[in-house]
Amino acid sequence: MDTKPVYKRFPLVPIERRAGAFVIDFVSVWLVSSLLGGNIWLQGVLFLILWLGLRVILVSSNQGQTLGRWALDMKILDAQFAKVPGMLALTQREGILGFCSLLAMIGLSINLANAISMLLLISPLAADCGVALTDLEAQQAFHDRVGQTIVIQTRRGFSLDLRLKKWFAQFKSRMR
Repeated sequence: MDTKPVYKRFPLVPIERRAGAFVIDFVSVWLVSSLLGGNIWLQGVLFLILWLGLRVILVSSNQGQTLGRWALDMKILDAQFAKVPGMLALTQREGILGFCSLLAMIGLSINLANAISMLLLISPLAADCGVALTDLEAQQAFHDRVGQTIVIQTRRGFSLDLRLKKWFAQFKSRMR
């Protein structure tokens, strides 16, 4: 049995790829909740329900991947046992991240009408995810530490980032 910590046995995902996967999930949930919900309160409730559905139920049944993680070839693992986390750990993790994302959604909805409120509502998400920037070894954000999870690279997915780089390079070479 290997005694090294899980984050040393598997390749960790760079922060920018994690941010890209989060943005894909966030925008998809925000788009659906804004189309189906009328006022901001209904949108908020719908956002949380969709967020937990996408990030807890789908992850537990889809080998640790959400839409964004699948698009960028990554998955979530339990940091102790190196397997897909249980529903309780996922709910703890995504409850924190979902609440911070809900505040960010409200902040982005009010946009520049009140810039101070927008910055205040986005700051919990920035603080939560900013913890991963200081953790150079395991790259765990606050919600990862609470849920005792890590995000690793995998070969199962769409490789959207690599495809976009390839298309951009081809486009750039054709423009010369």
